[in-house]
Formats: sequence, C-alpha cells, structure tokens
Amino acid sequence: MKKLILLDAYALIFRAYYAMIRSPRITSRGLNTSAVFGFMNTLDEVLRKEQPDYIGVAFDPKGGTFRHEHYPQYKAQREATPEDIRTAVPYIKQILQAYRIPVLEVPGYEADDVIGTLATKAAEWGDLTTLMMTPDKDYGQLVSKDVMMLRPRHGSSELELMGVKEICEKYGIERPAQVIDLLGLMGDASDNVPGCPGVGEKTAVKLIQEFGGIDQLIERKAELKGALARKVAEGEEQIRLSKWLVTIKTDVPIDLDLDQLSRKPIDMDLLRPIYEELEFRTLLRRLTDPSASATIQTPKATKTNKPADGQLDLFGMAVPETIQAVDVKTGSTGVADLFAASTMATLQTIPHTYRLLDTDQKIRDFVGEVRSASVVCFDTETTSTEAMQAELVGLSFAVEEGKAVYIPISADRTEAQRVIDIVRPIYEDKATLKVGQNMKYDIMVLAGYGVKVAGTMFDTMIAHYLLHPEMRHNMDYLAEVYLNYQTIHIEELIGPKGKNQRSMRDVPPEKVCDYAAEDADVTLKLKAKLEKELNDEGLQNLFHTIEMPLVPVLAQMEMNGARIDTQSLAETSRQFTQRMDEIEQEIYAKAGTTFNISSPRQVGEVLFERLHITDKAKKTKTGQYVTSEEVLQSLKGRHEVVGLILDYRGYKKLLSTYIDSLPELINPRTGHIHTSYNQAVTATGRLSSSNPNLQNIPIRDENGKEVRKAFIPDEGCLFFSADYSQIELRIMAHLSGDRHMIEAFNTGHDIHAATAAKIFKKPIEAITSDERRKAKTANFGIIYGITTFGLAERMQVSRGEAKELIDEYFATYPAVKAYMEQSVQTARQRGYTETLFGRRCHLPDINSSNAVVRGYAERNAINAPIQGTAADIIKIAMVRIQQQIEARHMKSKMILQVHDELNFSVPPDEKEELQQLVIGEMQGAFTMSVPLIADCGWGTNWLEAH
Repeated sequence: MKKLILLDAYALIFRAYYAMIRSPRITSRGLNTSAVFGFMNTLDEVLRKEQPDYIGVAFDPKGGTFRHEHYPQYKAQREATPEDIRTAVPYIKQILQAYRIPVLEVPGYEADDVIGTLATKAAEWGDLTTLMMTPDKDYGQLVSKDVMMLRPRHGSSELELMGVKEICEKYGIERPAQVIDLLGLMGDASDNVPGCPGVGEKTAVKLIQEFGGIDQLIERKAELKGALARKVAEGEEQIRLSKWLVTIKTDVPIDLDLDQLSRKPIDMDLLRPIYEELEFRTLLRRLTDPSASATIQTPKATKTNKPADGQLDLFGMAVPETIQAVDVKTGSTGVADLFAASTMATLQTIPHTYRLLDTDQKIRDFVGEVRSASVVCFDTETTSTEAMQAELVGLSFAVEEGKAVYIPISADRTEAQRVIDIVRPIYEDKATLKVGQNMKYDIMVLAGYGVKVAGTMFDTMIAHYLLHPEMRHNMDYLAEVYLNYQTIHIEELIGPKGKNQRSMRDVPPEKVCDYAAEDADVTLKLKAKLEKELNDEGLQNLFHTIEMPLVPVLAQMEMNGARIDTQSLAETSRQFTQRMDEIEQEIYAKAGTTFNISSPRQVGEVLFERLHITDKAKKTKTGQYVTSEEVLQSLKGRHEVVGLILDYRGYKKLLSTYIDSLPELINPRTGHIHTSYNQAVTATGRLSSSNPNLQNIPIRDENGKEVRKAFIPDEGCLFFSADYSQIELRIMAHLSGDRHMIEAFNTGHDIHAATAAKIFKKPIEAITSDERRKAKTANFGIIYGITTFGLAERMQVSRGEAKELIDEYFATYPAVKAYMEQSVQTARQRGYTETLFGRRCHLPDINSSNAVVRGYAERNAINAPIQGTAADIIKIAMVRIQQQIEARHMKSKMILQVHDELNFSVPPDEKEELQQLVIGEMQGAFTMSVPLIADCGWGTNWLEAH
C-alpha cells in the first residue's frame, strides 16, 4: 500500500515554538526562528523515516470558521498568537513551496476538517494508508483500518503511531468514533468547548462504556441517578453543542488530488536563499551533503496533472502574505528580501597568502617578523576537543588580514617541544595583543607544552557572547554573519563524524595548511568587526575588565582540576544501591503490584489508575500521566508510595549522574577531574560547567551531600570553601534602594527573620522557624516574579495565604515592588535589561501580545539584572584572587566555582593568608549600599568545608 501523510501545520508549529521558548533560536538579525526550525525538523524526520508517496500540509484559514459563526465563544479564550509564530508562518509556506509540498487551506474550515475530508476520501481507495501527523487528540475520531495518527511524543522527537487498537485502549472506548462523545462530554478547555458541567474524563469514559455515546445517554438519561442525572439533564443543550463542535467535518469542498500530493524533488534553488536567510546551515547541509546520515531522499520528478477546476487556491503555490519581520541591519522587510541572492565568499574567491612553515629556518624568520607586530592572532590544531587530553598537530598565526601561516607539529613529543620552543616568544611576549577564538582551549593545550600565553587578549567568541548572548558564537557562524564568508568545514579534511572519522594527525600538512591558516585569518578579521561593535554598544569595559581577564583564570582552574575520593564514592554507591533495592520492595508492597519504577508511564498508571490517589491527574498532550518531581511533590501527602518513588528517583539520579560517573571522568595522567567551565552559554553571565556539571550537585539534600564529601584537596592540603551570603537579595536591596531591606542588611540582622518580623508583625526574636521558612521562600521567590499559585505550591499553603503573604511582602518592601515594575517598563522601552556592569540580556518578547510569552520575558527582566550582577561580582573576585595567588607565588589552587561559591586546595602553611586574601577580595569586589558578606569554612573535603 502507498502512503499519504497529512500534517496539521499550526498544531506542530505551536508545539515547536513553545518547546524552544526557554532557549529560542535567534538569527544574527534578531529574528526568532524557533517555530520554523522546529517545524522543519519534524517535517524532515517524517520524510526520512516514513518515506511517504504523497504529502500535504493543512493550515487553518484567516478569519473565523463555521464553528465560530454558530458558537462565537469557540476558542475565544485563547491568547493572541505570538508575534514570532505569525512571522514564522509565511516562511514555512515559502519553504513548503520549495519542498514542492502542497499547502492545504480552505476558507471557513479548520485544518482538522480539511485533513478529515482528505483522509476519509483516501480510505475509499483501498490501497492507500493515510497518516495524520498531529499532537491533537481530536483526530482520534478519524482513525480506521487505513487511517492512523502519527503523534509526536511529549518532550521527545519520537513519533507514536496510533491505529484503531491504540486509540481504543488509550481512551477506554470500543471504537474511534466515540472520541467525539468523549470530548463532547468532558469538554475541551483549550478550544472553549463546554462539555457537561462536572464531568471529567473518567466519568465520561464510564458513561460511554455504559450507554455507547451521547445520543444514547440523553435518550436514556432517566436511568441516571443523583447529581449526575441532574448534570446531564441541565447540560443537555451544551452537551449536544459540544458534540457538534468537536466533530471533525469530512465533507469539506476539496478534492483528493494525488498528483498534486505526490512527492517531488526539492527545489534547492528556491530553498537555499530561504535557509541562508534563516541561518539554517545544518538543515541545508542535511539536504545537500551526500555524506550526511540524515540526508532526505527525494523522488525523481514525475509527471502530474493540472489540479481540478476550483482547486487552484488550495494547491497553488502563490507567494504568501508579506513577511513582517524586519531585518535589523538593513531595516528592510518583505518577501522580496527573503529571495534575494546570497552569495558567500570562500577561500577560492578572495585573495590570500597562506604559507606552510615546515623548516626551522622558515619558522625562525616568521618569529622575527612577528616580534615587531602589535597584534597577533593564533590558533591550534589538535588531536582532541578535550584540552586536557589533546596533543598539538599544528599552529597557525595571522598578523595581517589576508595573510597567515601554518606550522605542523610532530607526534614525537621531543621534536614537538623543540619546534614549540622556537615559537614560544610569540606567545609569551607581553607587549603584543593576542587574538583568538575560544582562547581558553588554546591556552590550556599550549600549557601542556610549558607555554604560558601572556599579554592582553581578545577572544572573538567572548566578544560576540557579550553582544548577542542568545545566539551561537562558533567561528563558522560568525564568519558568515560578519564577513559573508563560508569557511572550510573540518569534515572536508577528516570526514563526517562517526567511527570512520580520521584524526587531524592523519591529514597531510599541505592540506591542513589552508584550513588552519584560514581560522587564524578569519578570526583576525572578526576582531576588527567585533571590537567596533563592542565600542558602539558600550560593552568594551565589561569585555576588557571582567570577561577577558577571566579567561586565563578559568583555564588555570580547569588545569588544576579537583581530586576525588574514589573509595568514598564506591562505598556510597554500595549503600545507595542497597537502599534503592529496599525502597523498590517497599514500593511494590505499598502499591500492591510490581512495575518499572523508572517508567513514567507505568508510574502514572499505578498512581492514578490503580491507586486513584487523585481525580485531577495531569496529562501530557499525548495522553500520558505527568509524573514529574513537581507533580509528585504536590501529591506526597496522598499516599506513602509517592514519597518512596521520589526517594528512589533521587538515589538513582545521584548514582547515575555523579557517584558512579565521577570515577570514570578522572584523567589518568593527572588523577583529577577537570570540569569545563563554559563562559559563553548562559544569557545572564553565570558560568556553567560540563563533564561533569558541578552546578547541579544538590547541597540541601542529605544524600546529595555525599557527592560533595568525595571532593578532596590535594595530598597534604586542606579544603577551603567561601561563598557569598544572600548576594542576590543584597543586590536587590541595592538596586531597589528599599530602606527597610537596606536597614536589615546593614544592622546585621538575619534577612529572612527580619522579613518575617515585618510580614507577620512580630518582634524578630519571636519569629518561629516556620515563619522564617515562609519569609525565606518569599524573599527568593517573589523578587523573581513567582505567582500566587507558584508560591502556594512551593510553600504547601492555600492560594489565599500565598496571596496574603505576597501582599504583606510588598507592603513591607514597597521599593522592591516599584523596582520590579520599573525593570519591566524599562525593558519594554529598550528591549533589554542591564546588570550594574552593563551586561545586557535581550528580551525580544517583552512586548508580546501573548501573555505566556510576555510573562516569561517579564520575569527575566526582573531576574537577569540581579543574577547577572551577582555573576559579574564573583568573576571580579576570581580574577583578583588568582592574580594575587600568582603575584605572591602561593601554592594554593582555586579548584571549583559553583554559582556564588569558590573552593580551594590549600597547603596548611598558607591557611591564614589564603583565607584573608579570598574573603578580602570577595567582599571588596564591589561597593554597594549594603555590605557583601562571604562565609567560609575548612575541612578535609568539600562537605566539611561548606
């Protein structure tokens, strides 16, 4: 049988957009492409995996439909479509035109009805299988022997195929058509379909199983008893209305034209400029690179008939409405710009002079030339992306745009060191400005050969991060955006990723030369562009005084690494595994059945279907019960098994993420773990870490503390930990100028107890631990825009009590409320917020008409200046501390940074000096209207010290 796939465009577009709302894709021109990117990824996956013979994409038309005419409240409660989605739709239609996939759109009818009609007609062919691609449960009513649903799984790229059996099992019905009755009875809040008042899914299923459907139920309503009888009798009219609203039409005036729907080759000439405009390099390579494993196979062109009369508006490929996105660089707008030719320069089209220096004399001559240069750009070619494991393959330099050199490095360590010693003066000359891309990596690799890079530095990755923190910062991307230049891809030298990929060491130096020299040359060119932009945006001070001095500090921290007590971890692993086994048996006993505790689906079925611990169980869009930690925490009091499941998950996460994994990350050469600190990832300026991620080690949970116990100082040393006390609240006091909060900090009171005293109107000494806990939750939650509902959930109190607490909080600290409102207002005007040091967090959605999207941006408008300022302050402290350690020739080492905390391995004879140095620099990093306080501790491991 041949296969037809029909996609519900808007359902998939909305899903893609909201899935990426926390980390949106933004182009260099400021265009949010999340919806387009997500939709096209889904489409490509469907084409690749399903290989359909026919395909079409259905869109809802502009304006209302026949349902709106009959029932004006239909979907009336929905928020306005986010601007970024409205901008995305014309792009998607243009891409579909390039893919030569028909856009199906009929005035007055929803996409559901168009797909329902075509699927029904296709089922009559007898030799055609139809897959309806949508996350919308309504489509279940259309499923038959030859018509199935293809649903994206929640939080996953996997697709779920649902036929008659799956639909019936999922909803507890006998036939798919009863989905209509189910939705008609329980209603659909997302579409404003009323349903029967007081009837949820469980009751609706029970009624359908007993009576067969809505018509039979109403006909036999006299058989019902009590409240349910009253509900059905009183709601009869809206039940019938609801059934009519949720019934998908299958007689829309549209023909099933398989010639129009047949797969056709992609028009790359049409697609390429669109993808270049949207900066979809990966998607473009996936279509054009024969070596890419994800390449989509498209059929050869086939002869097709003209569409039937009257169908041109449905299957035609007219250019859609003008795109409203504005190019912030040129100020231009519209479809015409989208299709403007985009020709990028390459190494073959620009003049350049790249030299291979393969003799000692050539290298020495070059070193002599460079000594007179004020700026030198350098790059390294290595055997690994892990700096602590990498060996040098080659070095490249550029001191003038268009000119660069490459020096191959031998695999023989002695020979390699001899050549590196010749070029050492270039790196260690303090008078020259050093330029690079992701310089921390190069600094660490060179340090492995005894080279200490000196002088002022300019990292193009860090510069672009400060300018556009929400974008990508890799060199290939920057070259395309700033230089309209396409660099040589590394795959051209070593092949695509996979087991057959070669090492750079295996590539002849003559071939590496252009690639490596180009890197240095392009980076030097980028420096000129980015330096000007930094100056224009007023970010040069933040760049030169905080971010760039931090680069060598982070490099040194990573090289220092942290020592791990593997015996302690092994014992903890044994104890935790034993406790997990015990909890597992307890869970089975309490639940009365065995099941896979690691399966969210099975956990949901046990909790909500077997144990019935709540009648209001949340479900994902795919119908699976939500069993997230947040949900289970809210249900802990309902049944003992919930707490046990949470405990089991906690142990399992600690074991897999840290306790059993940390020993595997120990570097065999150093005996230490070397986490990677990421300086250009978070929008707020905070550092993140990876391999392992030390930022997420739990500190309040007793079991989580066992992980910290395994981090120990170097042999014969002590572990020292120092962290800022309530730094974000202190920053809020300073930024808001609230006299009550400032007074509490300046008098040395416990800020949470002081807050509680004012909120509960009691003397501070009379405050209970529970009142202090509530005040602490309020302090850290309210200033980040937590809602009444969110505070009630977090504190396990009623919404009324949470609202009262918020009201009292703002009455206590009125200037805090005023500051929060002003922060949002300023962000609306500027489109970004700033820290006290000028770091910007761009908020393109701050003026969105969609409340969900706008609310997220508003919370960031309040949060980012506080969190970002805290990040800036600890960076200043880190730089000053490391500079002092080096200036005093101390043996102490800074080994870990976790948010507001710094950790050190310290020889006993430096104990007093190091503590005085660290606390002094942390508390003196910045002067505010309240003091910065750093707490500290000593021990034989991280847990003891902290």
